[in-house]
Amino acid sequence: MMQIRNAQLADAGAVAELLAQLDYSAAGFIHEKIAALLRHPDAQLLVAEQDGDVLGFISLHFIPQIALAGDFCRVSYFCVDSRQTSQGIGKLLLDHAEQLACERGCDRMEVHCHSRRIKAHRFYQRQAYLESPKYLMKILD
Repeated sequence: MMQIRNAQLADAGAVAELLAQLDYSAAGFIHEKIAALLRHPDAQLLVAEQDGDVLGFISLHFIPQIALAGDFCRVSYFCVDSRQTSQGIGKLLLDHAEQLACERGCDRMEVHCHSRRIKAHRFYQRQAYLESPKYLMKILD
């Protein structure tokens, strides 16, 4: 049976493997990053687990808004094992994340998804996510 639960440090290897499927190499520092997320009061890292195997994860940040009544939740990383896609795992994770966001006073979700991730864009569109017109960033040295 599939369950969505809070991540633990013991999930670091599985999360690193999933990140590798997204072309990220986090193996050298994944324990420290997960530990920091677990300590952070405005972050949450969830995993989808079945029969002891981590099949996906979603990393969330809850961000207070000074000029708006509601806060927002940002999905920073989200991955379902490529061998397990189209089985509803991503929808379960995202539904759980949205429920948590509502409980924390958020009135919207945001996700930044690289233009090359066409399948991910289709997934988000099926979940009623709308494209936002502009995203700017600066790399800090």
